[in-house]
Amino acid sequence: MENEQLVQLIVKNVMTRLNEMDNHKIPIGVSNRHVHLSQEDLEVLFGKGYQLTKKADLAQPGQFASNETVTVRGPKGEFKNVRILGPLRKKSQVEISLTDSFRLGVKAPIKESGDLAGTPGLSLIGPVGTIDLPQGTIVALRHIHMTPAQAQAFGVKDKDIVEVETFGDRKGILGNVLVRVSDQFALEMHVDIDEANACFLKNKDYVILHK
Repeated sequence: MENEQLVQLIVKNVMTRLNEMDNHKIPIGVSNRHVHLSQEDLEVLFGKGYQLTKKADLAQPGQFASNETVTVRGPKGEFKNVRILGPLRKKSQVEISLTDSFRLGVKAPIKESGDLAGTPGLSLIGPVGTIDLPQGTIVALRHIHMTPAQAQAFGVKDKDIVEVETFGDRKGILGNVLVRVSDQFALEMHVDIDEANACFLKNKDYVILHK
């Protein structure tokens, strides 16, 4: 009888843990190098009055990959056909990986998107013109998008720093993950190509939040 009760207790604990994991799954979105532009810079690169055209919607509501691309050039090298993401922003920004920074020859800091103070610039080359950005190049701090209701369910708040657990052949723990909360977001964790390769992650894989 005692053995039977012990088995039942173990099964109950395992099922509870599985349910907790299922409720705390966060899908992964892998970000390749990309560019965000202001309207002013878009017009320099593509012409007066130019508007981005949508190639595909992204997971975040209202965000999209455009058909337009530019060449990103640094002191040591360049990348052609770098995708522009929409919608347009107040300030232009280039998001790359640490590996990309070596090829371009810039020391891009790891920062939250939009925090551009003290960041290096790059040249953007479009079909009509060229821009030499004085700043705006970052390696994006890995982060999780979620709604206020999801944040409450996870027991976290905007700007919290958390850890997540990955799974698979390169299972591990990722720390220094920024939580970003808005009713305009959809649940998703963003990592760059370097991070995805290090942990053997791909789009729509998932991680578990550790508070």
